[in-house]
Amino acid sequence: MNRREALAAIAAGLLVKPLLGIAKNSDRVPVVGFLITHPPIDVPVVDSLRNGLRRYGYIDGNNIRLEVRSALGQLDRVAQMAEEMVNIPADVIVIVNEIALKAVKGATSTIPIVMVGFTDDPVVEGWIDSYRRPGTNVTGIFNVNANLVAKRLEVLKEALPKLSRVAVFRDPVFGYRQLDELKAAAKLLAVELAVIEVRDGDGLPGAFKTAKRKRAGAVMFLWSPVFYLQRRQAAELGLAHRMPTMGSQDVLAYEGCMMFYGSQTGPAFERAGYFVDRLIKGTKPDELPVEQLSELKLIVNLKTAEKLGVSLPRSILLRADEVIE
Repeated sequence: MNRREALAAIAAGLLVKPLLGIAKNSDRVPVVGFLITHPPIDVPVVDSLRNGLRRYGYIDGNNIRLEVRSALGQLDRVAQMAEEMVNIPADVIVIVNEIALKAVKGATSTIPIVMVGFTDDPVVEGWIDSYRRPGTNVTGIFNVNANLVAKRLEVLKEALPKLSRVAVFRDPVFGYRQLDELKAAAKLLAVELAVIEVRDGDGLPGAFKTAKRKRAGAVMFLWSPVFYLQRRQAAELGLAHRMPTMGSQDVLAYEGCMMFYGSQTGPAFERAGYFVDRLIKGTKPDELPVEQLSELKLIVNLKTAEKLGVSLPRSILLRADEVIE
């Protein structure tokens, strides 16, 4: 080997070593745990995460291993699953909401945690010190769903100017801040709220009947995995009861709810690939800035509006980022 080849080999070694990060000095591939509380493990967001990892050169089953676990709505199992991931051991754990975060944080203070489906401000909730320097083993992305509910109500009122009463479907396990924000917005918009608890899919038919009995002019879904899972039923019941619906997740509008406003689901999980990549390469989670989803989208399902006999204002249709016809 001549001098030039030797220098090239040294340079290559210097470049490769930091990329080994978590897996350095080991033949094992990095393990990424993905803890889901409600949907099954073949839920589309798992593919979104895989796509995000692929962007950074990681192929599941090749140079990385993705271990997905779901409690399938049995929330008493989440803590046990968090312990399982710690014992694998996972090198990074991706979580989908506050319940999963609490469980994993309780199981480890050292393994990096990437939050993706977090719906409240993690600084306000005390999970991180600041967005720029989290200061803990938690980093990732959040979407401040609690702050978006006020805007959703505003958009719904613009779409239905005569709206005076809205049924609010709420899973009591999630989003107490969402309800606080919504009540404040309703007062300003002179809209009365009828809050109806829905704990699972079995409760949806009764919730719509209650909304109708309370003479609500529309239904709003507060964020919950329950409504994500029951999106088709939610849309069908809205049509059956002839009630306009505002979804808290984009998939509700795609299934047939009349409107959605907020951040989309898939891109956030694809973005998680960036955080996993940085952590595997050696960045400390307490030094990896947390990001807030900033791209918001208004989706209008015009087919549903027409079936309901709702003539949406031109202002709504012009503002819509996507109109389903």
